[in-house]
Amino acid sequence: MFNNANYNKLVSPVDFIIILALISVAAGLLGSLVGLGGGIVIVPVLTLIFHIDIRLAIGASVLSVIATSSGAAITYIKDGLTNLRTGIFLEVATTIGALSGAFLTTVISGNILYFLFAIVLLYSAFAMMHKRKGREVLKTSTDKLANYLNLHGEYYDSNLKKTIKYKVTHTKLGLGLMYVAGVVSALLGVGSGTLKVPAMDVAMHMPIKASAATSDFMIGVTAAASAGAYFSRGQINPFIAAPVVLGVLVGAMIGSHWLDAINPRYVKLMFLSVLLIVSVEMFFRGLA
Repeated sequence: MFNNANYNKLVSPVDFIIILALISVAAGLLGSLVGLGGGIVIVPVLTLIFHIDIRLAIGASVLSVIATSSGAAITYIKDGLTNLRTGIFLEVATTIGALSGAFLTTVISGNILYFLFAIVLLYSAFAMMHKRKGREVLKTSTDKLANYLNLHGEYYDSNLKKTIKYKVTHTKLGLGLMYVAGVVSALLGVGSGTLKVPAMDVAMHMPIKASAATSDFMIGVTAAASAGAYFSRGQINPFIAAPVVLGVLVGAMIGSHWLDAINPRYVKLMFLSVLLIVSVEMFFRGLA
């Protein structure tokens, strides 16, 4: 059972479960739309509002990321938004990074984790805001590896009423960024979408919708790679994790039906807004 003294002063156990489940629905909805996983909201909520230790928050968040992926990935694959070849290719580096990050959690203090969280989010927001402006998706690619593995893709955008065909480039840079994303996922429990989406969108020149959908497909595998380590260290509390997982799963299933109909600019705006707000909150939490 949960025995955090700060929590007991705030709400009753039943109220805690209900409130956390409702917040998790919103987290899963947002996470599925922007490819970040529910952890981008869950970790700040548990630490900043309920004053739960960040390691327990990250443990619950890792499971919420798996739930987000499970709830959204099937719909995105069915709609053709997910680039499966690229996702599977990049997931190799991300999984190795996740295993590395799971080990690092044993030697890094909680305050440093808060600062790392803030830095990663600010970097992601900076990269997205400074993305090339006014350029269309690539029509050709000189990346030999991308061409050899046929990592390019296309999808029908219901909002724009046309098929978007794109070429992938900078695969080696993408692999490096995915390794870092895996480390971040295991350290912070945020699903690594905070780096995966910018890496695919900015570095590899994939459209934002394809990046978000492919990220949703990948984040579950990445989180699963580190979840075992959190279980073995007792950093996953069922009292916390259960309402989080159920709520996020419901929210992700709802959000997965909305992405295709939303204007890509709004998707990016939501992404940036969440990153900036949460990064500031986590930075001040680290100072405290």
